[in-house]
Parts: sequence; structure tokens; C-alpha cells
Amino acid sequence: MTQAALPYAEVIGDPIAQSKSPLIHGHWLAELGLEAEYRAHRVEAGGVPAYLDARRQDPDWRGCNITMPHKQTALELVDRLDPLARRIGAINTIVREGEALVGCNTDAPGFLEPLKDRLGQQHLFRMARVLGTGGAARAIVAALAAEGFVIVLAGRNLDKARALLDELDPGGEHHVAPLEHFAAPTDFAFDDREGCCDLVVNASPLGMRGQSPLSFDWSHAPPRSLAYDIVTDPLDTPFLAGARAAGLETVDGLSMLIGQAAIAFEKFFGAPPPRADRDAALRQALAQ
Repeated sequence: MTQAALPYAEVIGDPIAQSKSPLIHGHWLAELGLEAEYRAHRVEAGGVPAYLDARRQDPDWRGCNITMPHKQTALELVDRLDPLARRIGAINTIVREGEALVGCNTDAPGFLEPLKDRLGQQHLFRMARVLGTGGAARAIVAALAAEGFVIVLAGRNLDKARALLDELDPGGEHHVAPLEHFAAPTDFAFDDREGCCDLVVNASPLGMRGQSPLSFDWSHAPPRSLAYDIVTDPLDTPFLAGARAAGLETVDGLSMLIGQAAIAFEKFFGAPPPRADRDAALRQALAQ
């Protein structure tokens, strides 16, 4: 007797071997004892239409996460977008719902997850310096704008940065700045930040292994800022090390990666992942 095929989801991208998603989802599937799989599948540039055509015919396929360089291509190939993905204009997850492929964005809520306690407090003012204008930055800007942040968006192309802000939060009083502005020290005297919430977010791939370094001088960060880097390889980036040296709290890239994965996991497999230990065992597994 042949063994029945298992339901599965996967992550697609190119390259894909470095993805931590199979370990994350596999850890949760094992913890729950679910008969299902999560795989990594390399899809080369231009191969997404053929990939999705094939997966539509596979009844065991539950969906996929999408990483570089396919996020923009995949956006045009799904049957519909969920409301958040439509507002952000970017997807990182595709879920099968009946015969339809639905594009979702789990990056935005995944990014906010480690900030929940902080955002549950009342603040006189909220400001975020966000570095980067790519697909991840779109989700992060949309998430922060919805939480009442004034955003300073830094990028190499100021027109692109302004267009992104105007598209995602046209009524907001946000600002743009050249990325190199933050590389040199400043003697700006910050006002009293008591009761304020300040974030500095690396929403770019700068500082990732194989990418250019990110130059940021921490004199640009107000007192008591929180530094948040979405890069996961290396996990402890020079950006975060610099923030700690400046006496600031930090959030690493695994926090967003695990947060967005938890949302996708429930969409794929119909059950929330086990996280009672606040991901301690999962983080230990990822560190090995």
C-alpha cells in the first residue's frame, strides 16, 4: 500500500538554501504532532507563473511564503488580495482558499508583534526612523503609520521614499531623508523624550551577509530609542551592536521572522503554533 501524500506548504525564492522558514515551521509541526510538511523550493527569476500553475493542480499544497526576488511578481499572479495586502501593495504569503490563491501580507503584523507591550502604552508622540524603501519597508511603514507614528523614511532615492509615504499614508505628516544623512555624526540636541516612543528600524538588506554594510551613527537616535533590525543573517548585526553600545534596547530580525511565520503557519495548517515558551526552544534550534 502506498503512503498517502502529506499536506504541505513551502517557501520559494532564489537563493533559498539559507531560509530559516523550514526549520521554524518544521519545529512547530513536530511540537503539535501534525502530519504535514514545510519545504524550501528554489524558483528562479521568471519561474513563478509556472510554479503557481503546477501547485494549483496539487491538492496537497496549502500555500507558500515568498522571499526575494519574487514578492512583486507574485502580487500580480494571485486571484485576490486580502485587505491588508491590498492596502500595503505587497505580499509575502500565498494561501489556497478553495480554488483561489489569496495573497496575504504577514510581514506587517509580524513586525509589530515584539512591539505589542510598548505600543499598548500611551505616548505623547511616536516617531520612527525607517531605513530602506523596499518591499519589507512598505509593510513596516504601513504598520507604523497605522499605530500613529510620524515616520522619517530614509533611502537612496528620495522621490521613491516620498511616493511610498504618499501612497501608504497620504494624510500623514511624514518626512524623507537621504540614507547617507544618518551615516555622519550629528550634534542635534534632542528635546525631552519622556513619554515619547522612538524607533530606529533597519528595513533594508544592508548589513546582511553578502550585502553592503549599513552606516548609521547613533547620535541620530533620540534617548531611549528602540533599535530594530530585520536582518537575520547575521542575527547580531553591527547595527544592533552599535545600538547596544549607545545604551539602547534592541530587537533582532528573528522576532519579525518568527512573528510573521506564526501567522502564515495558522493559515497553512489551521492551528496556531505552540509558543508558550515565548519561542525559547525555537530560537535555540535556530542558533545551532
